[in-house]
Amino acid sequence: MQLRRTAAHRLETSLKDFYYQYTECDSTGSRWRVAIPLDPGSCSDLPPPTRGTDCSFSCQAGMFLEMSTQQCTPCAAGSYSLGSGLRFDQWDAIPVGFTNLASFLDSGPNGEDVQSCNSSSWTPQGMYLESNRDECTVSLVYVVHLEKQGSVSFTYQYPDNNILFEFYVQNEQCQEMAQADDQKWIKVTSNGDWDTHTVSLKSGTNILYWRTTGILVGGKMVKPVLLKNIQIEGVAYTSECFPCRPGWFSSMPGSSSCQPCPSNTYSVKGSSSCTPCPDHLYSLEGWAECKVRPPCSERDYFQIHTACDGEGKTQVLYRWVEPKICVENVTGAAELPATGQREPCPPCNPGYYNSNDSTCSPCPPGTHSDGTYACAECPAGTEPVLGYEYKWWNVLPPNMKTSCLNVGNSKCDDMNGWEVAGDHIRSGAGSSDNNYLILSLHVPGFKVPASLSGMTGGEFGRITFVFETLCSADCELYFMMDVNTKSTTVVESWEGSKERQVFSHSMTRNASVTYTWAFQRTNHALDVRRYVGDVAKIYSVSVTNVVDGVASACRACALVPQNSQRAGSSCVPCPAGFYIDRNTNRCQECPPNTHLAGRHTYGEDACIACGPGSVSNKEHSRCYSDCSFTFTENNRTLTFDLSPMSDVVSLTVGPSFTSKGTKYLHLFNVSLCGHEGRRAAVCTDNVTDVATKEERGDVAQFVNSVDSFICQSTIIPTDGRGFRMVISSQSVSLADTFMGATVEAVLSGVSAEPGLFPENTRDVPDINFFYRSTQVTASCDQGRSSVIIVRCNPEKSERGEISVPSSCPAGTCDGCTFHFLWESASACPRCTADDYHRIEGACKGGVQQTLFMWNEPKLCVKGVSLPPPSSSPCEVIALWLKMGLGGGAFVALLLVSLTFYFWKKNKRLEYKYSRLVMSANKECELPAADSCGLTEGEEPDDDVVYAQKPSLLGKLRAIATKHEDRESSESVQLNSQSDRWALG
Repeated sequence: MQLRRTAAHRLETSLKDFYYQYTECDSTGSRWRVAIPLDPGSCSDLPPPTRGTDCSFSCQAGMFLEMSTQQCTPCAAGSYSLGSGLRFDQWDAIPVGFTNLASFLDSGPNGEDVQSCNSSSWTPQGMYLESNRDECTVSLVYVVHLEKQGSVSFTYQYPDNNILFEFYVQNEQCQEMAQADDQKWIKVTSNGDWDTHTVSLKSGTNILYWRTTGILVGGKMVKPVLLKNIQIEGVAYTSECFPCRPGWFSSMPGSSSCQPCPSNTYSVKGSSSCTPCPDHLYSLEGWAECKVRPPCSERDYFQIHTACDGEGKTQVLYRWVEPKICVENVTGAAELPATGQREPCPPCNPGYYNSNDSTCSPCPPGTHSDGTYACAECPAGTEPVLGYEYKWWNVLPPNMKTSCLNVGNSKCDDMNGWEVAGDHIRSGAGSSDNNYLILSLHVPGFKVPASLSGMTGGEFGRITFVFETLCSADCELYFMMDVNTKSTTVVESWEGSKERQVFSHSMTRNASVTYTWAFQRTNHALDVRRYVGDVAKIYSVSVTNVVDGVASACRACALVPQNSQRAGSSCVPCPAGFYIDRNTNRCQECPPNTHLAGRHTYGEDACIACGPGSVSNKEHSRCYSDCSFTFTENNRTLTFDLSPMSDVVSLTVGPSFTSKGTKYLHLFNVSLCGHEGRRAAVCTDNVTDVATKEERGDVAQFVNSVDSFICQSTIIPTDGRGFRMVISSQSVSLADTFMGATVEAVLSGVSAEPGLFPENTRDVPDINFFYRSTQVTASCDQGRSSVIIVRCNPEKSERGEISVPSSCPAGTCDGCTFHFLWESASACPRCTADDYHRIEGACKGGVQQTLFMWNEPKLCVKGVSLPPPSSSPCEVIALWLKMGLGGGAFVALLLVSLTFYFWKKNKRLEYKYSRLVMSANKECELPAADSCGLTEGEEPDDDVVYAQKPSLLGKLRAIATKHEDRESSESVQLNSQSDRWALG
């Protein structure tokens, strides 16, 4: 028979040399009580085994099982018992049974071993257990055997969603028990707040895991998880009571818990009461010893301003920090400063007036005041500008509260976390440097006034405050918001000293909200006031459009139309996208492609023109790209159709590695154009703030989801930490507003930086899409901006590919401006007739073919199509060739005719000449007139050459005759002689 021996089951007595212990339960649920000798070598005179209690038997809280009688017995004073449970609330050291397991499941970017995590662990801090602050995965493990179904509960503080905190249970085969997400992933708490998480356990062996993993992507140290008061129900029995730890006590027998000793008292382990400290010593709540009181210094007191008295005066008072631990009557001790002079009270805050009793009261509805004069009615045609505006801090406004929270749960609740100081409100002293000093402002809801009803940009209200921090240590100021009292999230935080600056945050839904400022001088476990001089100051706070707010001024509003039955001076809301005309105070729709972007709707100048390449949506609330773009250069117009690129595209960049090798990815979701101006890119945190099912439909979507034109999430892949799901966190918006699209490299101060990407070598200009996110951050005082360079690349698909600069792998080089290159065939212009040319083929068989070809390289898409090939009849010899041949033939014929004529003429002349010569040889004999040299039957042609009007042939013969006169003088003489003969 196997025996199980544990410290919890062992009961020793001074009268016996043995103790009792139960055997393992058998299959029937029975067990035996047996005696175990203290000396293993002595087994004589032992009581015989007896049947024990049922395996499911347990005592009530405050009692333990006395093994000798097997009866439940109350615990003595100074001790406690949970009956069938276990409690761990002393964290001076890791309790017995708990184990730290540190691991780093990632390898480096090149597969090398990364920095060891052996030094990472959960660290005891007395009142609580603190998780690791690095990127290692550290598990706190406890193994418990339950004889019946039970539960485990623990109190925790989880303020930073840059660390992943999960709790899960395994059985003895190391198989994980089925758990819902809201049971496994722990819900984030507000700074300084503690929450309790409870999970049911099955009977048998349960291995409990509390696991944390830091995400140090931004290089910011994470705030650790704090754990205390672990309680387990379902163990079989408790055979002894647990003594109260030092500094705690239980005064009554049968206690189920111990109480901390009050301040200036102490106790030792197992005490039933606390002992007061001597006068020269002190202690805080729960201390196990007293310490010497130090001399008082300026760190031990603080100043406050009294409320205005009946004479309208106030003065500065100084008070000791409570509980007071210092002494004044020693050498070098500081004394409490004297009360300051009575001074006039500052004026009331805007929207309030000074009543007769020197107190500030809110103006009645429909009236306004700047705080210096009595409330006045708003003129006709105007309405009060409702909201909160606090810039004078004589007393804390009624809707603001201040408190002090300590991570160790030491009492500072009775201390003011913040103190009013005239022109500002400042953080208080606190009881220790790691206190959270809390200031909260409750806003019951928002209501867009009638004068702003034409604006539909999604902003219901806005909070703006001016602050500064003066720190010598690692102080941090948090600004948080709690929507509908369901979920608190950190909006922004500032570390270290910060100069006086303005922060503004927009409320994008109508809901009740509590804004909270929390200041912590250091997040290390220091229960001292070393940095009490570190301070946070808030100078002014203003909230717009508050339901039941007060008014400091009046704003012009739209009036009921004159043709309405309700015509008068009452204000009416304008439809979406309408402004208030200055001349008529009537609603007028904004001109096309303008939007209401300012904080007012009065006058047409409230309608701001959209940027280049953009249009406005129907409500005139936002400008966007409708996926079309036109550009004209050198008398050539390029038209672009980017509609194939309108769907939301995702870009995953990485992997990247932190200093310890944590692998993470950057996920960008991009909505370039279309969607009627809706910001279609959505990024979501999936586990870092798991809400209950009731909350998911309301708050979780508001807190953990970001919709924008461009948004970014940090992704921890499944192989990055051994998680069984991809972790998405740190979702932010990079582009709330579309500024415009242009081929220019700069728009409204934002530069496209084309040198970050390869040069565009094509004869099509890049189109630069400019975006801006107006939400400022601690590092980007002007908000973030983004530029997408859209480039024509016919080799890409219609959707194309998007990339980030190789020199800035995270998409940004300065953390504030993000750059993307989107190459796509759809980014090429639409084809026109200038993008192709015609080619005419040869004439074959009387038919000629005409083809059309794109200019190479082809840099256009869609648009006009290539004309189809055409054919036309043709002749082999062209017309010009025909005319040339005809002209040549005519000239040749003419030349042949002339040649024949002159040859014949020459023959006749030769014949006449020969006759004349023959006749001249006869003495004294002259030839007869007109018959010389003629043969019988030959006509005297020469006699009538000039007797009639010359013909064309005669003119040619005359021309030829002139040339012959120069060449043959004899012939001319004969002609002349012949003429004379003819005339005689």
